[in-house]
Amino acid sequence: MKLDKDNEIEFCQECKYLGVIFDTSGTDDKVIRSRVIQARKCIACLNGILWSKDIRKERKLNIYNALIKSSLLYGSETWRPTENNKRWVDATEMDALRRSSRITRKDRIRNITIRQQIGLEETIIKETEQNQLTWYGHVQRMAEERLPKIELKWMPKQKRVRGRPKKNWMEGIKKAMNERNLNEGQWEDGKQWSLGVGQRRKTF
Repeated sequence: MKLDKDNEIEFCQECKYLGVIFDTSGTDDKVIRSRVIQARKCIACLNGILWSKDIRKERKLNIYNALIKSSLLYGSETWRPTENNKRWVDATEMDALRRSSRITRKDRIRNITIRQQIGLEETIIKETEQNQLTWYGHVQRMAEERLPKIELKWMPKQKRVRGRPKKNWMEGIKKAMNERNLNEGQWEDGKQWSLGVGQRRKTF
């Protein structure tokens, strides 16, 4: 469809669609930073509840899962697993958990100890990996003509710019699969794939 001069599409540096920020950088750093900001605003609003002595840790954990973590991990299935991105997300989770446990950074208590005290066995980073693997398996089981499947297999035609390439989403998927002994094609069995995604990672 051709547009006349009165209906030209205005060029912009970034736009927000369904809660996700798209910009000209081609990265998802702004998206993740935006989710971190939203989660920290939620933490600030719930500060009195998280620090309360009268609310059990189990109840605080339910509040964290329902309000804070859900806001933080929105759209995480497609995030690139860079170290900076992981630090942003992990620091936000620990901020909420420390308040829930009434422990400050000055107390010098390790993160793993705080997770154990509040009843969390795994980190939010592992949950992000599980979300991505679950989505990856779901897309792989789609018909070839489905748009997500087409996008997953799409490769840009232009030449790569000089320098070290940025870490992409598929690199994180392959690393997460290797850590769980998952192989290509296992996604065809949805139940077995889910079991593999949820298993503990190998330690090297």
